[in-house]
Amino acid sequence: MSTIISDVIDHLAGIQPGSSLDTLRDQRQQARENAQKSFQALFEPEFPGNVTAIERYAVATFVAGLHRQPHVTAFYAASLQELGHPRLTDAIKAEIARGSVEGPYGRYPQGPLTVEDKEGPVYKVSADNRESLGQRLAAALEHAHLLVFHPRDASPTALQKLLDAGWSTTDIVTLSQLVAFLSFQIRVVAGLRALAGSSAIDTTDAEYTQIFTGVLASGAV
Repeated sequence: MSTIISDVIDHLAGIQPGSSLDTLRDQRQQARENAQKSFQALFEPEFPGNVTAIERYAVATFVAGLHRQPHVTAFYAASLQELGHPRLTDAIKAEIARGSVEGPYGRYPQGPLTVEDKEGPVYKVSADNRESLGQRLAAALEHAHLLVFHPRDASPTALQKLLDAGWSTTDIVTLSQLVAFLSFQIRVVAGLRALAGSSAIDTTDAEYTQIFTGVLASGAV
C-alpha cells in the first residue's frame, strides 16, 4: 500500500529522482513535505477516529474517478482492494460512472452571483449499490459529489444528511478535508504529468525555471 511510498505526488506524477521536475519540486521543499504529511494525516493517521481506512480509500477512489484521473483512481482503488473489499471497489466504480457529469453548477445565495447559477443533477447512490455500501458510505459519496461539482449548494440540510447517516461533526470535518486534499492532489498531479510530457520542462532557461518555481509555490506543490 501507500505506506512504502515516500512521496505520493511524485509516485502519481511519475517523477524520477534527479529529473527536472524533481529538481524544481525540491526548490519548494517545505511545500513538498507538507503535501506528503497531509496525505499521511488523512490516509495513515495515528489516531483515525471513527472514519475507517475503508471509508477514506472508498471516498478517495470515488473523488479521483469524478475528476477523470485514471491513474489516481487506480492508485486509491488498489489500496481499497488491499483492504479486502473488491466488491466495494466494483460498487464505487459503478457509482463513478453514474455520477460523472460536467460542472461546476448549482445556485448561489440571492445576490450578485446569482447570474452564474447553473442547473445540474443531484446525485444519489443507486438502490442496489446503497445496500452494498451501507447508509454511512453512501451518504459520504453523495456529499463528496456535491463538494466536487456544486459546492455552492452546500447547506445545513446537506450536512444533516450526513449526521442522519451516522457521521459525527468531527467525521464530517475529516470527510471535507479528504475531498479538499484530493482535489488539490489531483490538480497538482495532472499539472506535473502534463509538464513531464512537454519538452519545455527540459529547458535550461533560468527565466523559465524561475517562473515555473513560482507556479509550484502558488499551488503549494
